[in-house]
Amino acid sequence: MNATRLAIVAIVGSAVIAAVLMYYQLVYAGYAELTQTEVGEIQLVSLVSGEPEPVLAENVKAIDTVEEGVRLSGAISFRACFDMVNSQAMLTETYVVAENAVPLTAPRWFDCFDAQEVGAALETGEAIAFLGQKNISYGVDRVVAVMPDGRGFAWHQLNPCGEAVFAGDDAPEGCPDLTEDI
Repeated sequence: MNATRLAIVAIVGSAVIAAVLMYYQLVYAGYAELTQTEVGEIQLVSLVSGEPEPVLAENVKAIDTVEEGVRLSGAISFRACFDMVNSQAMLTETYVVAENAVPLTAPRWFDCFDAQEVGAALETGEAIAFLGQKNISYGVDRVVAVMPDGRGFAWHQLNPCGEAVFAGDDAPEGCPDLTEDI
């Protein structure tokens, strides 16, 4: 083998190793499964008070990129699946319905969260999305979607304040004060 071929093999081999390492970091290493205590209560924003209130949820499974209280990546990495005790009809009469809810995909190994299924159900009106908590982190809301069979899903999604600020624009009117730690 001459020096040119050896250099090509070394470059291609390094690229393959780097690609595998990056894939692992994105899909596995950054995420951790959360305990029920770490997730806390599933909450929805009340129509009456405008404040998040706990709702009855069972079998909560969640992932995030937070380790020992330290966020390892962006604030939109949270995903959760659970069984909702209350019906969609009761929820729509009591809690704020979220507009423009778009579930973000989860790693394939977190198989209870199927963003395509939830997104399609939201588009057809089969699932209903609720505001779980406004500005859980600056510019990020927690959204909770509930299917007719009681399956629930939660994720973090940028709100208009976050979309503007993270795009480099000024925050729109009505946004909270911008903090230095974003």
